[in-house]
Amino acid sequence: MAPKRSIGVPPPPPPSVPAGRLLSRQQSVGKLKKSSIMSSLFRELKTKLEGSRLQIKLSSRTKKQFGGSAGGKEGLAVFLRELTKRSPFFQQIEEDAQNHAKTILELKAAINSFQTKDMTELIKFQQHMEAILEVLTDENQVLAKFEDFPIKKLETIRAAAALYSKSNLVVSNLKNWEVKSPAAQLLNKFDCYFTKVKEELDAFERTKDEESRNFKSHGIDFDFNIFVTIKELMVDVSSNCMELVLKEWGETKGANDAEKKANKNLLWRAFKLAFRVYSFAGGNDERADKLAKELANERRVQ
Repeated sequence: MAPKRSIGVPPPPPPSVPAGRLLSRQQSVGKLKKSSIMSSLFRELKTKLEGSRLQIKLSSRTKKQFGGSAGGKEGLAVFLRELTKRSPFFQQIEEDAQNHAKTILELKAAINSFQTKDMTELIKFQQHMEAILEVLTDENQVLAKFEDFPIKKLETIRAAAALYSKSNLVVSNLKNWEVKSPAAQLLNKFDCYFTKVKEELDAFERTKDEESRNFKSHGIDFDFNIFVTIKELMVDVSSNCMELVLKEWGETKGANDAEKKANKNLLWRAFKLAFRVYSFAGGNDERADKLAKELANERRVQ
């Protein structure tokens, strides 16, 4: 067996960094994430498969050895305990619990006392937790051996960090949205992205109050202003789309009828998208209002 990688509680996180720094960190995170279901699926399959083989091995002689039919349940329990002790998987869990006990107890205390309204601090603490837990053979099995380990708070911290990281990625994408011709392709791309983000935010809005209470009950004062930022940036990108459509329309006014018809349709598509964004954001800024009016006027006179 390869030597175990020792772990220790990382040093306290450095001072908070500006929001821009947080965005760059989030962009560097890979696609593979720690699975929330793999451990439970593994345990379920292991129990099912090893349990089947266990029934085959339990001959009448084995039953007699462990007390026959009268003491069958007790004998089976003893047999299962012995099987567990000999299982490499459960032996490794016992070793993890012993080898990392000090670190896990320190993490337990840190999670219990963790409170924040700083989202950068939240992300750093979640990364700090994962650095400790990722080396365990089976996180749930090992942590279950430590009395009153705050599993619910651990999962709440993960959920809050994931929500903020995902929202922060949307902010980054919108801030860096590339606006280039042809306008038709730009509208298609932005329309798809806007629809996806809108559906996710609308779904979250329906549970926002409940999630907020849950976060606060575990010491997390979540910064929901990031959703306001997303809406403002959606309006900005929508305005950029309208500008490009108007620019291309001005360049093709003297084109043939087929091209003019296509560009007139583009004016309408851009306006409809801008209206959807406006409805989602709950308002417009002066630039968006001005461009929408210009777009509508150009389409009306055609």
